[in-house]
Amino acid sequence: MKKFEIPEKYKSSIITRIKNNRKLEDPRKQNFEPTELDFGPVRFNIARHFGFCYGVENAIEIAYKTIDANPGKRIYLLSEMIHNPGVNDDLLSRGVQFLMDTKGNQLVEWDKLKPDDVVIIPAFGTTLEIEKKLNELGIDPYKYNTTCPFVEKVWNRAASLGKEDYTIVIHGKHDHEETRATFSHSRSNSPAVVVRDIEETKFLAKIISEEIDGNMFYEFFKSRYSGGFDVKKNLNKIGVVNQTTMLASETQNIADYLKLTMVKKYGGEKIKDHFADTRDTLCYATNDNQNATLGLLKKEADFAIVVGGYNSSNTTHLVELLEKKFETYFISSADKIISKSEINHFDIHAKKEKTSYNFIPDKKKVDIVVTSGASCPDAVVDDVLNKILKYFGNHKAISKVFQTEP
Repeated sequence: MKKFEIPEKYKSSIITRIKNNRKLEDPRKQNFEPTELDFGPVRFNIARHFGFCYGVENAIEIAYKTIDANPGKRIYLLSEMIHNPGVNDDLLSRGVQFLMDTKGNQLVEWDKLKPDDVVIIPAFGTTLEIEKKLNELGIDPYKYNTTCPFVEKVWNRAASLGKEDYTIVIHGKHDHEETRATFSHSRSNSPAVVVRDIEETKFLAKIISEEIDGNMFYEFFKSRYSGGFDVKKNLNKIGVVNQTTMLASETQNIADYLKLTMVKKYGGEKIKDHFADTRDTLCYATNDNQNATLGLLKKEADFAIVVGGYNSSNTTHLVELLEKKFETYFISSADKIISKSEINHFDIHAKKEKTSYNFIPDKKKVDIVVTSGASCPDAVVDDVLNKILKYFGNHKAISKVFQTEP
């Protein structure tokens, strides 16, 4: 796999050593057991896969090279390049401006842009409508394009399905940048609708099976279906694609549920005429990170820490998986750990940060499971480990812990 050039500030010492060892031990990525680092009074079980994925490293490399190659020019990002506050803050400190926020609200009006301005497309990609707008302004939308190749793979699969007259069902959050982009590309080739979860999928299935009035579709999926959508015609032949940061298992459940619905309506022998197998659109990094998190669930621990941006979809799903078993603290950086007894962390259900006390138990041996999102630099995870170790003065040195490693 390609090796990217990313700023030194995002690299780590502890995590890099772990990942290099795992590559030697398990080059085919078949072992999802976490890595154990035993410092004596505190033991970390660190997920097999986590942190920057291919698409994120690609985006970071392009963005920083673009800044270096365009001194004196105005440089814009359509919106956050990735959902990590540290990375985005650093880009802002280098003079980059965001044209929109993550919901698509305009921060800089289009008429302020000039043809010689630089506009970077974020890793999530963008809509065809925005690409057209940039072209009209004399700005090439593809020159500084950091769209993740796996997002583009979803778009290409949707396009091929559209050519075969399938309607595209997109599993995603309709207001997420990636889903907005995928919806735009999909509806250019075929009818499309966005479903958020399995419950919304069940409602769609009832429409398909004619258990409920088809007209209810338009109100339930308001603003989430393509123009001219005809319930009577456009739900006879469907294929499912996904926002690549959603739970892979949930996407598969949605696809399986809709396939069963089509089998019941049209019969198993005709299923290929009504349902397309699209499991090839699932992102490898999302799969690996989620499977590695399931590996963490096999361990016993006092609590879990998940590191990443609070608006990161893929990171949120890791929290959802871990909190089924552990008290889980979702933090954006080591600064959120105030002391051995106090931590500020994000509640994904209340959608706000809160403070918890006595989160590190007073016991002889503390066990902690750790992972991070695909947009989180390994250096930030290093900082978290070191911050926690600081509260255990009699812990082993890192060099001693790695002596048993190959």
